[in-house]
Amino acid sequence: MLQIDETIISLEIIDQTFCCDLSKCKGGCCVEGESGAPLEEEEIAELEKALPQVWDELSPRARQLISEQGVYYRDASGETVTSIVNGKDCVFTCYDDKGICICALEKAWREGKITFMKPISCHLYPIRLSKLASGGTALNYQRWQVCQAGQIKGKALGLPLYKFLKEPLIRKFGQDWYDQLCEAARMLKDYPRAV
Repeated sequence: MLQIDETIISLEIIDQTFCCDLSKCKGGCCVEGESGAPLEEEEIAELEKALPQVWDELSPRARQLISEQGVYYRDASGETVTSIVNGKDCVFTCYDDKGICICALEKAWREGKITFMKPISCHLYPIRLSKLASGGTALNYQRWQVCQAGQIKGKALGLPLYKFLKEPLIRKFGQDWYDQLCEAARMLKDYPRAV
């Protein structure tokens, strides 16, 4: 483990390689799982604000579910998460012309229609955040079969997970924090650890 400010970071985030390979996984992380994407409280208002711009991209079932339940719910562990269709698909999913699942929010953001890209938990995936009793945040690498192609591609490219996720890590924790993470990674590389 590594500590930067109030965060505790799993060394796997530095040691492991990763690069999403949408052509292989087809966006499976958005349509698999037991609950929706974790949300920070302030993100709920952003999702609701973005709804009119993404509404037509959403499936009829997703629109119905949002109308009945809203954009979020509390899962079995009490965490606030995005609403999901049929117990798995995030309500904000849509598909491109190649059948790849993409985020309707991110699509609208890239097109300049909204200012909110997507929930930070989605942007950071496969890093998962959890709150610590101390009030800090733990960062862990969540391995999942659906992301196996990303592990293979990351290894082929020699791309560490923390470098692949540079943009969302800076979005969440800031440039100074990320610079400290990079420095720690350099130091750990220069001084190998016993396994």
